[in-house]
Amino acid sequence: MSRVKSDKLGNGGKCEFSVWSRAITANSQWPDKDEFLDVIYWSRQVIGIIVGIIWGLIPLKGFVALLLFVLVNAGAMYVYFSSYQQVDEEEYGGAWELTKEGFMTSFAGFLVTWIIIYSGLHFD
Repeated sequence: MSRVKSDKLGNGGKCEFSVWSRAITANSQWPDKDEFLDVIYWSRQVIGIIVGIIWGLIPLKGFVALLLFVLVNAGAMYVYFSSYQQVDEEEYGGAWELTKEGFMTSFAGFLVTWIIIYSGLHFD
C-alpha cells in the first residue's frame, strides 16, 4: 500500500502508523503540534509503567526510588525531544512545558505498578 493511501485511511484522514513511525524516526517533522504532544504523553506513560516494574523487582523503596523515577522519566523525555527529535521547544511553550506533559499521570501509573510489584514479591 502506498504512503498516500495509508495516510488517507482511518478517521479524519490520519493514519496512526504514520504518527508512530515519526515518533521512532529521528528529526521527524511535526506539522500538528498535538500529535507530538500525544507521543510525549503516551511515551511517558510507558516509561512510568516500565520503571515501576523495574523498581518493584530490584526492590527500590522510599525517597530514593521516587527521586530516581523523576530523574529517569524527565531525563528520558528531555533527551527524546531535545536531542533525538530536535524540536523547537519554544513552539511548545518551552522545555518545561514539554518536560511536564503527562508527568502526573505517568507518576500515578508508576506508583500503582511499583506498589503492586513490590508488595507482591517482597511481602508474605
